[in-house]
Amino acid sequence: MSDIIQLLPDHVANQIAAGEVVQRPASVVKELLENAIDAKATFIKLIIKEAGKTLIQVIDDGVGMSVTDARLCFERHATSKIQSAEDLFQLDTKGFRGEALASIAAIAHVELKTKQENDEVGTEIKIEGSEVVSQEACVTPKGTSLSVKNLFYNIPARRNFLKSNAVELRHIIDEFHRVTMAHPDIKFDMFHNGSEIFNLPISNRRQRIVNIFGGKTNEKLVPINEETDIVTISGFVGKPEYAKRSRGEQFFFVNHRFIKSAYLNHAVNAAFEGLLKDKNHPSYFIYLEVDPTTIDINIHPTKTEIKFEDEHALYAMLRSTIKHSLGQFNVAPVLDFDRDSSMDTPYEYKNKQAQSPTIEVDRDFNPFKEEKISGSGSSSSSQRSFTSFKKEPAGSWENLYVGLESDLATNSPNSDSEETQFSTVEFESTEVTGSLFTEEENKELSQYTAYQLKRKYIVTTIKSGMVIIHQNRAHQRILYEELLRNITMASAVSQQLLFPLKISFSKKEFALLESIREQLENTGFVFGEMSVGEVQITAIPSVVTEKEVSELFERLLSDLENDVPETGFSQTDALAKSLAKTLAVKTGVELAPEQIQYMANSLFACTEPTITPNNKPTFITLTIDEIDKKF
Repeated sequence: MSDIIQLLPDHVANQIAAGEVVQRPASVVKELLENAIDAKATFIKLIIKEAGKTLIQVIDDGVGMSVTDARLCFERHATSKIQSAEDLFQLDTKGFRGEALASIAAIAHVELKTKQENDEVGTEIKIEGSEVVSQEACVTPKGTSLSVKNLFYNIPARRNFLKSNAVELRHIIDEFHRVTMAHPDIKFDMFHNGSEIFNLPISNRRQRIVNIFGGKTNEKLVPINEETDIVTISGFVGKPEYAKRSRGEQFFFVNHRFIKSAYLNHAVNAAFEGLLKDKNHPSYFIYLEVDPTTIDINIHPTKTEIKFEDEHALYAMLRSTIKHSLGQFNVAPVLDFDRDSSMDTPYEYKNKQAQSPTIEVDRDFNPFKEEKISGSGSSSSSQRSFTSFKKEPAGSWENLYVGLESDLATNSPNSDSEETQFSTVEFESTEVTGSLFTEEENKELSQYTAYQLKRKYIVTTIKSGMVIIHQNRAHQRILYEELLRNITMASAVSQQLLFPLKISFSKKEFALLESIREQLENTGFVFGEMSVGEVQITAIPSVVTEKEVSELFERLLSDLENDVPETGFSQTDALAKSLAKTLAVKTGVELAPEQIQYMANSLFACTEPTITPNNKPTFITLTIDEIDKKF
């Protein structure tokens, strides 16, 4: 039998390695930006076309490469970062495996221009699918310019799996955020299809965060700072009142490298315990500095996961640091035993003696002494009524009214008149001003056959038995079909706001909002001035209350962020689903009888009443036979 195991050709091995390194255009952006940072650049420019599918270009002013290095950097496992296995545990650079450029060159058209400071001319290399097409000298400024064109041109299946341009661009922006926040000492520019997306000057960490997420972010940040033998913790956490339902603004950096850690995220949530609303997540930008020998960063292909030597100590320190900062800045209640200067005695009162309060007593006061009231009739009357009240035992309340007729006759100027008799005494009673419903409406309410169960289900009867409706899911279906009609027919009803609402958005959120603006206007929203960072809303749909608008946009953008379809019905459908989910009546809300009946009738008037927009059942039926079997 012949041998069946053989060595793979280099270009096939590179394409397989590319599957680990390059998952989408954002992966290329990450690798190229990190290489530019390792090259000690002070200015980095990122140029994108068609969300990276057509062009990804990174230009830096770093140290550049020699002719030999420029050719060698595209070979597999060629790196300047490590020389032995021990170096893996003392890394302070980004890329170190030497597979990034080789993998990228295997699946794209790559053009490299580089020049060192002391060289007269630079080097230009063009590679297509791992094959070097040309290498020659060129005129170029100091640093490196690397262009990646036509990504996945030789692997059509991988290219077909890419998402829409809007989705891929957002992934690129996410990677751009992660790199730029870790290095505020470097100037970054980003352009997409010729327009500037970001212009981030050299700054400190707080300014870099504000430049990325908008000026309103500054007031939301609480600084944290702690230095120990194990770790140095710095950065910022968001105030609890600005917590969101999405996890978008959550960043951990270890030794200037972005990481993901569910364990450390739990420590942050534990520090915010009792300060957040249900299902809300805090924002944080936390920078950790640890000894490189105590971590292992080579456990994940994308290097976004790190193994720590002492996770438990790090957890406790991070949690206590955040709790201390929240208390120090009066965000959370805290026991402070330090002296409060505001409680000190004012300067002008320091030498004054305390004055004892004087108490004056009326020694002639007698609570049992009779008051002399002018008029013998009233005096005798009050005396008699007081005496009778004291003598009568408890329970003989009828005797309190004995003699009331004679008193009225005595005190009245016309004692002979019948109008002064006991019959003229009026007793206070509750006046019935009217009913909430008319008689006809009361009859209709009495005919309702739908009832609410545990503020979660609606129970109604049908010919074959009974129906149990899930009120939240049913309302989602009703609103979904109503919103679809409004968006497609542009027939929504708006309610004008007395004072326009102003809502802050980051650049990424603003770009997403602009892409769905037309559909939102068809649902009933009316926008005023729109600028990057802040949007003005002058009118809202009639089904939305003013206090729900901010939460609605937050959840809408969060739902659409991971998968925004191309323009068309699919985008309208995603928008209607998100709005319906947000606006639907929640479990635990008590409904009026007419609301219950309306929801039951409206559900069965839908074109597809059996399932929600997300394909979950809206109701179940119980036939008479099924009920009989229970007995």
